Formats: sequence, C-alpha cells, structure tokens
Amino acid sequence: MAENVHKGHRKRMRDRYLLEGIDSFSEHEALEMLLYHAIPQKNTNPLAHELLNSFGSLSAVFDASPATLRDFGLSDNTIALLKLIPDFARLYLVDKSKSRPVETKNLCEYFQDKFIGRKTEVLYLLLLDSKNKEIFSGVISKGSINTADVPIRKIVELSLNYNAKSVAIAHNHVSGLALPSKADLVTTEMLYKALALINVRLVDHVIVSEDDAVSLAYTKYGYHIFTANSD
Repeated sequence: MAENVHKGHRKRMRDRYLLEGIDSFSEHEALEMLLYHAIPQKNTNPLAHELLNSFGSLSAVFDASPATLRDFGLSDNTIALLKLIPDFARLYLVDKSKSRPVETKNLCEYFQDKFIGRKTEVLYLLLLDSKNKEIFSGVISKGSINTADVPIRKIVELSLNYNAKSVAIAHNHVSGLALPSKADLVTTEMLYKALALINVRLVDHVIVSEDDAVSLAYTKYGYHIFTANSD
C-alpha cells in the first residue's frame, strides 16, 4: 500500500518543477528532488529532512565537507552532486557577467560571485578594456595569499598581452573576516605603481569572506576602503 502512495511521485515533482519552477518548492522538497539524480528508486524525502535539520540550511548542506556528508551514509556519487551545486552557481554567474560592462565603482559584489563554493584561498584577476568590458578573468594563484604570493610580474605581463586598460584583483579569506592586513595594503600599493609604469590602472583589490567583501581601492592619493554594503 505504501508503495502505491509514492508511485509516480518523482514524475509529479518533476512536472511541477517544469511548470511552476523551483520557487514553488520548500527547501526540503527542492533537496529531495535533487537527490533523485544520485539515489534511484528510493524515497529521498526523509534524507532531505535529516540533512536540513542537521545542517540548518540548504546552503550549509552544499557547503558541508565530503567527510561530514559521508557520516550520513551518502555515497561519493551523491556527495559529488551536492558539491557541484555551488560550483555550478559560480560558473553560471561568472559566465553571465561576461557580456556586460563591469561597474568599477564598487567591485565587491562582482567578485563575491567568483568565490561561491571555494574552500581554499585563491587570487582572482580581472582585466578590462577601455569600455570596461571583460577581456580576461580567472584564478592566477592558489594557496595562502600574502604579499610574497601575489605574482605582480605575471599580472603586468597579462595586462600587456591582453592590452588591458584597467585591472582589478581579489582574494578570499576562507576563515575569519574580510579585513585587510598590512601585507594586503602594501601589495595593493606595489601593484598600483607597477601597473602605472605601463599606463594601466589598478581600479580595485577586493578581499572576500563568506559573508562580506572589502574594497581596497587605491589611487595616488591613498586608499578608499569600503565594504560590499557601502553606499
């Protein structure tokens, strides 16, 4: 009898999604349907509830470590599916932003999208043409980011190769706050001066944390530091 209750349930959920979209689903229903694609022929509703109750939110489920997810009996195939969600969200947002000019007055929001789902520190480089169109963007360094790890020479060379008119960089703090260190300030000034020698403008250096971003916009007159929520 119980089997008859659930017969066709997955198809009904899929049809509802295609007709109404994800906004018509509760968080546990959305997670339940996602788990269909890794767990065939099994009711995934109880597992969806268990994961949400344990981690507290949908984003926390996706951000959980593989080791922690294995404690819930999840296979590596299921874990890989869950971990793909924030990574694909980042790829989607990055790709969507390529077709429009970049607003350089406050790059905090632009760069926050680039660090969705990242669990290690990386240095991200953005090169813009004279119309503020993106001509290059991507990670150019991985690992603990400090003054010694910022490849200033590589940034200068890429700027010349792409004939960039302006440059912005960003790195993330995977734990703690998006507060600039003394090394961050020194690096920003060094890069500004190096790029000025080739007539390229450094428009920003953004530090990103999980919930915040801080801009170290630098000019010859000094720093203009503001957060993602600044007016």
